[in-house]
Amino acid sequence: MSTPEAVGMSSERLARIETFLKDKYIDSGKLPCAQVQVWRRGQLAYSTVLGSADIERGKPLKADSLFRIYSMTKPVTSVAFMMLVEEGLVALDDPVHRFIPAWRDLGVFQAGVAGAFLTTRTAEPMRMIDLLRHTAGLTYGFQQRTNVDAAYRKLRLDGVDSEGGLQAFVDALGTVPLEFSPGTAWNYSVATDVLGYLVETISGQPFEAFLKSRIFDPLKMVDTSFFVPESERSRFTACYTLNPQGKMVLQDDPLKSRFLADPSVKSGGGGLVSTADDYMRFCRMLLNGGELDGARLLSPKTLQLMTMNHLPGGQELVQASKSLFSEAVFEGLGFGLGFAMTIDQARTKNLGSLGEYFWGGMASTAFWVDPVEDLSVVFMTQLMPSNAYPIRRELRTLVYSSLTEAAG
Repeated sequence: MSTPEAVGMSSERLARIETFLKDKYIDSGKLPCAQVQVWRRGQLAYSTVLGSADIERGKPLKADSLFRIYSMTKPVTSVAFMMLVEEGLVALDDPVHRFIPAWRDLGVFQAGVAGAFLTTRTAEPMRMIDLLRHTAGLTYGFQQRTNVDAAYRKLRLDGVDSEGGLQAFVDALGTVPLEFSPGTAWNYSVATDVLGYLVETISGQPFEAFLKSRIFDPLKMVDTSFFVPESERSRFTACYTLNPQGKMVLQDDPLKSRFLADPSVKSGGGGLVSTADDYMRFCRMLLNGGELDGARLLSPKTLQLMTMNHLPGGQELVQASKSLFSEAVFEGLGFGLGFAMTIDQARTKNLGSLGEYFWGGMASTAFWVDPVEDLSVVFMTQLMPSNAYPIRRELRTLVYSSLTEAAG
């Protein structure tokens, strides 16, 4: 690790990160653990590992601990899909029914309940770009807003807990109407799980095999997978949630977790387990224009397209969204092909850069990539829900206020 000063950062100010996390979150019992990595100008400028990997068994967090990254799986799946776009095997404006013919006549919800839905025709067909930017009309059952959400819960269509393989998942999804006509609004959804199915269908390779051979192996992401192998179970963290009283309680025991077994549905939307080191390698590839240590996954032009705002009419997320989460609750943000990004820095009321892009996971993990400042940050912990505390905003402030040389 280089000195922070060599890459335009302050050691003294970076040290505030550990003090802040320890005082406010770890020692107070608000978070079980915290791991932070800050990469700038080709160097690991800062790293800290705090708290417990497993409170019940008194195990401290270690630098190589394994975390459930949930929706931080989505950018990985989006990169996989865009690799196939680069090969000319699929185009962003292709209708989804080109590869899922049964979805050709999928209608938009008007009224009714599961088994007795009334629908109307879509104004436009669902296209590949709609899956990447969450404008497909799909949803998540946990949103609990509509009768469509209720049907998802009944059929267990959340990706991660679904059963029967990706084909059965897509077949079941095709029995539920869309929330809205594709391309007209943004709604966080299982769309990225559908992308995983499409990667499998278009490449002719099992989804997990594609990720391993085309992304994880080339990037040397040696610990990223859809389950924890038996030999690595001692490194797996416990996951916690807040009870109604706001107290942290065990949500997923690492010795009994479903992540210990190979799942029937490889969830491209939320199924991966990873480490801070591995995910930082993925971020470094993004920061480096699609290449890391001689392994090129994407062209810089493809990444440029992925990190533009693709919301209809150039809207912000707060305007286009039917549902917002802690990953993107403030103004000034757009959404691209697998990431949210800053499109109006002043409106975010946060420190950062125009064009930085990011996402997070259900257990409060987060990352961001800032090409302007040649910076990427990975934050790991294991607490649900992800909006329990403003930790992501606070971490941004602490990191950016540690810069002594700013590019933009």
